[in-house]
Amino acid sequence: MSLPRLDRAESDRLVHSEGQDPGAITRLSEIMARLRDPETGCPWDIEQSPASIARYTLEEAHEVVDAIEREAWDELKSELGDLLLQVVFHSRMQEEAGRFALADVIAAISDKMVSRHPHVFGAESRDKSLAQQSLDWETLKAKERGPARVLDGVAMALPALSRAVKLQNRAARVGFDWPDTGDVVAKIAEEAAEVVEARDQLSHAELSEEIGDLFFVMANLARHLQVDPEAALRAANQKFTRRFGRIEDFLAARGRSPAQSDLAEMDALWDRAKAEEKAEKARG
Repeated sequence: MSLPRLDRAESDRLVHSEGQDPGAITRLSEIMARLRDPETGCPWDIEQSPASIARYTLEEAHEVVDAIEREAWDELKSELGDLLLQVVFHSRMQEEAGRFALADVIAAISDKMVSRHPHVFGAESRDKSLAQQSLDWETLKAKERGPARVLDGVAMALPALSRAVKLQNRAARVGFDWPDTGDVVAKIAEEAAEVVEARDQLSHAELSEEIGDLFFVMANLARHLQVDPEAALRAANQKFTRRFGRIEDFLAARGRSPAQSDLAEMDALWDRAKAEEKAEKARG
């Protein structure tokens, strides 16, 4: 269902309007239509395809998550806008191809939210645990997909750790799962030993495969412990960045850089940075 195109005067009025307005999404849609106009639009926007902007869509989603994790709420407003623009951009290209339009996207997600929340919009009871609600959600999704293999529909473009958890969750729903974390920890030890063996005896391709297996089981342990492995690894990355920055600060105070230091000194400074953080947490 395409949105009706406006005449130029009405389009200008809408595009150049400012502030909050109930028709804000219509304004954004019109701006994108103008940017994609083959005669008067922006050459860069005109040249884009769904494939060419897919990576930008992924980047914008990651930037939204980053702003949330840093509690940078002013930035989040901007990042959400950038992500929304990607939805409008993709929808516009599909409308041009005659497949669907932004209105169809909005209608589809609205219908989906209503159908998947019968305890809110229907007659079902709201007296359910979070676990039961999640199970009901997945049951409704499976019904919508129709007959399919267990692992079908887990997006290939997901970050690898997140996709591993989704694959494992799907398999667990049909009973293919370790019963407790002890079994998972034992499997991690087994996979780690295989990595060491591969390092010493096998090819680089085989070593890469074994490391992948180790990551996959680590994701499974996180899932069993109800830890988001992507979030945990992002936090670890941030911690490493923060502590290494302190190493640079300590060395700069001595008139040197990391390249002018050695592992023993930097390791001692790492421990100092770690102790600082622990002391700060204790005070706070």
